Amino acid sequence: MSKLLDLRRLRSWEKALAIFAVAAPFVLPAISPEAPVFVRNAVAEDMQAVDTARLVSIGGAITEIIYALGEEKRLVGRDSTSMYPEAVLKIPDVGYMRQLSPEGVIATNPTAIISIKGSGPPEALAVIKQSNIAFETVPEIFDSQGILNKIKSVGNFLGVPEKAAVLSATVKADLDAAVADAEKRPDAERKRVLFILSTQGGKIMASGSGTAADGIIRLSGAVNATGTYAGYKPLTDEAIIEAKPDVILMMTRGGSHGAGDDELLAHPALSLTPAAKDKAVIRMDGLHLLGFGPRTASAVRELNAAIYGKKPNASQ
Repeated sequence: MSKLLDLRRLRSWEKALAIFAVAAPFVLPAISPEAPVFVRNAVAEDMQAVDTARLVSIGGAITEIIYALGEEKRLVGRDSTSMYPEAVLKIPDVGYMRQLSPEGVIATNPTAIISIKGSGPPEALAVIKQSNIAFETVPEIFDSQGILNKIKSVGNFLGVPEKAAVLSATVKADLDAAVADAEKRPDAERKRVLFILSTQGGKIMASGSGTAADGIIRLSGAVNATGTYAGYKPLTDEAIIEAKPDVILMMTRGGSHGAGDDELLAHPALSLTPAAKDKAVIRMDGLHLLGFGPRTASAVRELNAAIYGKKPNASQ
């Protein structure tokens, strides 16, 4: 006589495997692409139900997307980089995205937190995640598709995928048009742009590849003058001179990061560049320029016009 399966004598992993074997014939067909839409939606909602009624948003672009989706009433907290639209400034500030305090975030009594990848520090995020508050991390990729992926991620987390699809279509059309216009410029006419993050202590901290600055420069029809290394790093005088930037690009801000144009162009190495000769310095709002959110098409057009003085014509 065959023996019946005794779950009490199985180890934990064996129990899990046994339960899956029993449930699979019922669960897998329901979530397969061939299953009726209403069945798949019901299963997805049951598996991913998250209370986002009280939401903390960390990352300026994430917050912009929440507003663009019309879901801002959920917000009970935002990080200090979330400064657009202006109405968001009335929402409690939980701190800078890379220097978060668990106490500051949790004090807003959120039911969910959505954060752009790269927020931190890691130990603070670990404490926050241990508080049993739903936590979603949104990937950060500095290109057009990366923006659309952000919109989809935010929409799915908030349970409004239909709204996200509509916003994504609008943003994609605008981005495609802006980038296509910038790409009409012949390679031989594209200017070299040096993005300077900081001039603190006389050291030029500039952007290499894989950064938001590199991404927006390329989308705008220009060349990153220091795109041969990854990330941000301080440059030697020799490296600045060899980069031969036609234009210097910076964020609009003050303090030790924001030297005036005359002081900037008087730098021993920068003074020997084509940018200094033409006094070509462009300053733009940091979130607009580097946010890679719903307004990026506008940033592409603004930067392209600032670099070249006019839009490329249809014959180029």
